[in-house]
Amino acid sequence: MAQIRENEIAKQDAYALEILRLARDVISVRFRFFDVAIGRLKTTLKRGLGGVCTNGDELFFDPVFVLREYLDEPGCAVRIYLHMLLHCIFFHQFQYNKVNQAYWNLATDIAVENIILDMEFPGASLSRDSEERDKLYRLKKRVNTLTAEKIYREFVVNGLSYEYEQELRRLFTVDSHNSWQQSEETELIITEKEWKKITERIKTELKAFSKDNKGQESLEAGLKEATRQHYNYRELLEKFTVSGEEITVNDDEFDYIYYTYGLATYGNMPLIEPLEYRENKKVREFVIAIDTSASCRGEIVKAFIQKTYEILKETESFFREINVHIIQCDSEIQSDTVIKNEDDFQYFLKHGKLTGFGGTDFRPVFEYVDELILKGEFENLKGLIYFTDGYGVYPEKMPQYDVIFAFLYEDDNRQPVPPWAIKVVLEDMS
Repeated sequence: MAQIRENEIAKQDAYALEILRLARDVISVRFRFFDVAIGRLKTTLKRGLGGVCTNGDELFFDPVFVLREYLDEPGCAVRIYLHMLLHCIFFHQFQYNKVNQAYWNLATDIAVENIILDMEFPGASLSRDSEERDKLYRLKKRVNTLTAEKIYREFVVNGLSYEYEQELRRLFTVDSHNSWQQSEETELIITEKEWKKITERIKTELKAFSKDNKGQESLEAGLKEATRQHYNYRELLEKFTVSGEEITVNDDEFDYIYYTYGLATYGNMPLIEPLEYRENKKVREFVIAIDTSASCRGEIVKAFIQKTYEILKETESFFREINVHIIQCDSEIQSDTVIKNEDDFQYFLKHGKLTGFGGTDFRPVFEYVDELILKGEFENLKGLIYFTDGYGVYPEKMPQYDVIFAFLYEDDNRQPVPPWAIKVVLEDMS
């Protein structure tokens, strides 16, 4: 009996492996530009898993699950493989520790299912496709391009009812994302950087292999988003640091050997005293410009200011005395709040009011800041951060300080920022 049971298990394993191998070959023949990604993803049998998952290096599958799903719907094997392959191509697993995981799980599943349906690939069709398309159609009314990042932002900003969330999970969940969880001890076999190289190659080969791009708009949009240059807002704030002197022990220039030698030899007479001053790079003077046009809501604006403040606090980037101007502007300057210390910042976060909500013109802010510089309001203004939807008139002349235009989301319809400014997209304001 034991031998018979072992033979049955071996047959199940072999059948399941063959089903996934055929699914891989079908995808490879139909979508040649996926070849490199398919070749990089190993297929690993894992009994008792109860489903399928990938860590970006291996595609793990439970043979019983694969056989059951295949017998129910033959297209399911191709769908499963393609679903997880797209997760890797868009390196969804590498963002897992940085986001609301429940929303990210759902957003990434919806995004890759939307791409698969957009491809109109008969070999991956399922009976639930029409129901999925209906939900995607409704979601597109709120999210123009269904990339994982934009869907996630929609969920974070506007929330999800429990019933709607469960309905979406029932339709779009294909694989487990438990293997995406990473700890400090996790040693990545394939890194995000490696997958980005693969994705760049797919983006290039897609143009060569596909003369007719019909049915691949979602894939191209996803690849564009995945390969878009991302700036770390936290790191960009370092561009706004200036040198200043604080009264503190300079450990870098303090030689403890001579100090302790003097104490040991001469009692209470150290041979060298610690230097009392050291120069630190900290934020002293900069401007936060807020676009208060109708498209920038108050809650989002305050979330941006709060995020900026928290980053500065975490990195100990504040002097005790600072000179920060928070300028509100739509088509003209509405207000200028001067922040001199942390208490001022806290008060603004709690009690500050937003005014304006007209059209948008960026030029008045730059003109106003130039006037402040001429009046001596700044000793050494390092930079200006402009939070906006991007629909406004940019100044033609490059200012004498660094400029960051911070957008809440990516939008291909807005005008590009001037070449002298840095563009940063703050997808996650949670």
